[in-house]
Formats: sequence, structure tokens, C-alpha cells
Amino acid sequence: MDEDNSRHAIQVLRMKNGDSVHLTDGKGHLLTAVITNDHKKRCEVRVSQAVLKPRTGPEVTIAIAPTKNNSRFEWFLEKAAELGVSRVIPIVTKRTEKQNIKATRVENILISAMLQSRQTWLVETCEPMLFDALMRNDVYTAIQHKYIAHCIEGNKEVLKYTTASSIILIGPEGDFTLQEVEEALSKGYRPVTLGDTRLRTETAGMAAAALLRIPQ
Repeated sequence: MDEDNSRHAIQVLRMKNGDSVHLTDGKGHLLTAVITNDHKKRCEVRVSQAVLKPRTGPEVTIAIAPTKNNSRFEWFLEKAAELGVSRVIPIVTKRTEKQNIKATRVENILISAMLQSRQTWLVETCEPMLFDALMRNDVYTAIQHKYIAHCIEGNKEVLKYTTASSIILIGPEGDFTLQEVEEALSKGYRPVTLGDTRLRTETAGMAAAALLRIPQ
């Protein structure tokens, strides 16, 4: 085990030789192992069983503009991972103020949230993607249910749980531009509302994750 996980197991959880521990590779495998060397920096284990755990619930992709405040975006990442979102795509829109995020920091947050919530699938993520590039990406345009949450007046449906795979676009603090909304609609995205109040970007992302992941 790496140093961080070794320290957590041996110093924080007070585990020792002979204790059983569960591990995962973030790709669905649940490993049952026994500690054979309770070293606090390089704990060694012997794997006794490996089981592939299938994903549960619908696959949900959230394409969201990073917030100017790092802690707000990191809070969203943590909650999205705990709720079992499959993928988070940071998108750069016309009004996105922050375009650079630390990939290592993001990965560590997602791993920590996966382990804390006892899951075996790590949330997929990528480098920030331009909004136009997302609209041209065949992988995402092929997703069965596509939604965009925005604040521009107009007819919108209430976002609801579905068993099929879905993707939702969450805009920056200044919202999507009219041109971006129209482009998304032309690609088959449907406008949705997340409630009667106007939400911050990270709150909207978390609300969308909950609505799409938890049966109503």
C-alpha cells in the first residue's frame, strides 16, 4: 500500500498484522486482503479474494463549469462522488472565470470520497473542455438523456430520475449565454429546472446529481 493509505490503516485505524482489510482499484474490483506487514509507511497485504462489483444505478455525467472559489468546486466533486456519479467534465464556457484546475488535487478528492462512501468505481474526469468541443464530442451527444440547466426564462421540464444514462450541463456563476443554450438545444439537450430558487453552480451540480442518481 502507498504511504498515505499505510498511515491511515496502521496509525489512524490501528490495524495490525492478521487484520482483514478491503481494497479497490477504482475500476469495480473489491479486494479482500490480510495485513502481513503493518509498517506505517509501506504496509503489505496478501489478497485472498477479488470480486468485480457491477455499477449500480444509472450512469450520470455532469458537465460543470469550475467555480472561481476552489473550495466550492471541491465540495461539489466530493458530493458527486459520494452520490455515485460516473463522470465529471469541467467545461469552459464564455463566462467561466476559472479555467485551470489541479488534476492531482481533483483525483485525490475523488479517491477519498469513493473510499469514504465504500464504493469501488472511481469517478472519471478529464482536463477542462471547451463548451464547443463538448458539443462536438460524439461520445456525449450519443448519451440517451441530455439536459441543460440555465436561468434564462422559458419553458423547462423538472429534472427527474431516469434509469437510462444521462448528461446534464451546469453553467458558471454568470450562467450560460443565450448562444450556448441555443447550441445545446440544437444538439438535443432539453432545458430543465432544479427548483424554484436560483442555485450556486456547485449547489446546482449537487442537486442534479441527487435528482438523477436517487429514485424519487
